[in-house]
Amino acid sequence: MWINRPIVVAPVVGFLLGALDFVWIKFVPFPFGGLGNSIAVWAVAAFLLTFLSRHRMVPAVAGAVGMLIVAVPAYYLAAWLIQNDDLANMWSDYARLWMGLGVVAGIVFGLGGVLARTAGRWRVPAMGLPASVLFAEAVIDLARIGDPSYRTGELVEYAVLLATLSVLTTVFVVRKARENGKAVAVALACAVPLAAGGHVLLNATGFQ
Repeated sequence: MWINRPIVVAPVVGFLLGALDFVWIKFVPFPFGGLGNSIAVWAVAAFLLTFLSRHRMVPAVAGAVGMLIVAVPAYYLAAWLIQNDDLANMWSDYARLWMGLGVVAGIVFGLGGVLARTAGRWRVPAMGLPASVLFAEAVIDLARIGDPSYRTGELVEYAVLLATLSVLTTVFVVRKARENGKAVAVALACAVPLAAGGHVLLNATGFQ
C-alpha cells in the first residue's frame, strides 16, 4: 500500500516530530520538557523509524534522513504559529545547519535501525545505538555541573531521565526483535564505547 512507502511516511512523521517537539518544549514541565531540546531524541526517532519498518536499507535510511530534514522547518513553523516567532527561521542559516546535521544523524541512526532488525554479527551491538546517544547527552549534561548558568539538581535529574530512557529504549528494541534477555546487557555494554563517539559528535555540533 502507498501508506507504507518511506517517501510518504517519512515527511509526515517528520512534520509531526518537529511540530510536536516544539509543543512539548512549550507546555511539558521539566525534566520531561527538556527532552524537547534533545537532539539525542531526534536521533533515536530516526533509529526507531527504520527499526520498526520493513523497508530495505536504502529506502529506509533515505526515509530517516527525510524525516529529520522535514522536522526542522516543521519545528519553526510551530514556533511561528504558537508564539509568533519569525517565519523566516524556517529557512535561516541555523535551520539549514540543523538539516545538514539531520542528514548525518539520519544516515547513522537510520542504518543502525536497519542493522538492529537484520540477522548478523552487528544486530545486537546496533540495538545499543539509541542508548549510546542518550548516554552521551547525559554525560554532556553532567559535565555542566559547577557552571553557574545551570542548577546542579536539575542537571542530575535530567541526566537520570536520559539514563533511564537509555535502558527502557534498549529493552523495547531487544524485546521487539525477539532477542533474549542477555541481549539487553550486551547492547548496553556496546552502548558505552559508542557513547564516547556520540559524545564527540554532540560536542562537534556545539551541543555542550
